[in-house]
Amino acid sequence: MKTLKGPGIFLAQFLGDSAPYNDLLSISEWASSIGFKGVQIPTSDPTIFDLQKAAESKTYAQEVQGQLKEVGIEITELSTHLQGQLIAVHPAYDQLFDGFAPTEVRNNPKARTEWATQQLIYAAQASANLGLTEHATFSGSLLWHMVYPWPQRPSGVVETGFKELAKRWIPILNEFDRNGVDLCYEIHPGEDLHDGISYERFLEATDSHPRACLLYDPSHLLLQGIDYLSYIDHYHERIKMFHVKDAEFNPDGKQGVYGGYSSWIERAGRFRSLGDGQVDFKSIFSKLAAYDFNGWAVMEWECALKSSEVGAVEGAKFIREHIIPVTEKAFDDFAATGTDENFNRNILGL
Repeated sequence: MKTLKGPGIFLAQFLGDSAPYNDLLSISEWASSIGFKGVQIPTSDPTIFDLQKAAESKTYAQEVQGQLKEVGIEITELSTHLQGQLIAVHPAYDQLFDGFAPTEVRNNPKARTEWATQQLIYAAQASANLGLTEHATFSGSLLWHMVYPWPQRPSGVVETGFKELAKRWIPILNEFDRNGVDLCYEIHPGEDLHDGISYERFLEATDSHPRACLLYDPSHLLLQGIDYLSYIDHYHERIKMFHVKDAEFNPDGKQGVYGGYSSWIERAGRFRSLGDGQVDFKSIFSKLAAYDFNGWAVMEWECALKSSEVGAVEGAKFIREHIIPVTEKAFDDFAATGTDENFNRNILGL
């Protein structure tokens, strides 16, 4: 068994225009001061972290690492959630997702996808230059508008959608393979990879690509009514990253999973700060330890009620107290008598 690394923090929800949240070194120093040991870095803003430069210059990558090490912080992984979303976008969402891309490729879906693909290629190379072995992203979606089968889906459309999705991702997965990095898809509503079955469809379409791995976030599974503990039993060999994020689901006579277009604070299902929701983290940390999960426990903060700063302070403590320092011996070793093959055969009457 292995002891999880952490606590780490995903910086995406904390970056802002004012200090200490407006540059990578300052926000990392802040994270260290409240008890975090690692940061997961979003890569969509080059003023925070220059993804292309990190891919093309090992010197730059090592300089960033060195600066963070001086304030007591490691880089856990890089993230291309926003860029990954743009690998596959149904035209209905073009205008909404254009904001994730630079202005020069907006209103041009083909150019936008090419830009996103190059961003993922850079991410593989930058991760390797940083000595990282996992990377976080979204799959994008061609099929999400048909997630509910009404009107009836045409025969074969799901298969066609996953075939196209795989076609776009396989060259990227191959680049991650060349760089020795697992590409971890966050299973998430709005993505074609939004539950276990859709992930298995993607694996089938990519011929079970060895780098097509998973970022485990129980909050998204809880809000879909998925057994997020047995999910680990099914997919532990592919789970390479872990977002520690809490959620609660309180359906009533007026709304359920779909939320009635309500705001986050009014939804039946909503994200909460760590410890304020319904996720059974004691069981999750136990399962991950038992399955030899070798990665970081990284807090992702999203809460409609609590201050992000308070949530971060509480989150570092929460993760630290849930990480299980695994034992190197069995509790009943004191009673061991020592055996050999002949002794074993004797007591079996052989």
